[in-house]
Amino acid sequence: MIELKHVSKTYDSGANGGVDALKDVSLTIEDGDIYGIIGMSGAGKSTLVRCINLLERPTSGQIMLAGQDIASLSGAQLRAARRGMGVVFQGYNLLMQKTVAENVAFPLRLEKGYDKAAVQARVAELLAIVGLEDRAGAYPAQLSGGQKQRVAIARALATQPEMLLCDE
Repeated sequence: MIELKHVSKTYDSGANGGVDALKDVSLTIEDGDIYGIIGMSGAGKSTLVRCINLLERPTSGQIMLAGQDIASLSGAQLRAARRGMGVVFQGYNLLMQKTVAENVAFPLRLEKGYDKAAVQARVAELLAIVGLEDRAGAYPAQLSGGQKQRVAIARALATQPEMLLCDE
């Protein structure tokens, strides 16, 4: 379960004061729930996703993951908590010098317990799921926007995360 309690995020805009990207957001997402957050450009959707995984620290409020305030976690504990979060970024964040297969394999290579054969099998499975098995050797510059997004989805699912955060 993810619970946001009175989360606000204000960006300092210099002499003009602050810009409120999030203001007193409270939300509970139960295990198995699927939520979509919609709004106009600049409404704070990306900031919300980045606060949930603490890539951005909220100015105030709490982000609770399974009953624990993740802002209170140490660096190692936060990294461990993030391993349970797959993220599809708005700009894909693909590694441009790596092939499609290498991009999908990247998080698996960071995890313990995946030998080379297991990594190759998981990458093949995920590329088949997203319909890109024929593009495994291609580089991101050779892909369409939709194909890049599917690579990002496959990469986010690679380690079988407990939750998937999509910023799109």
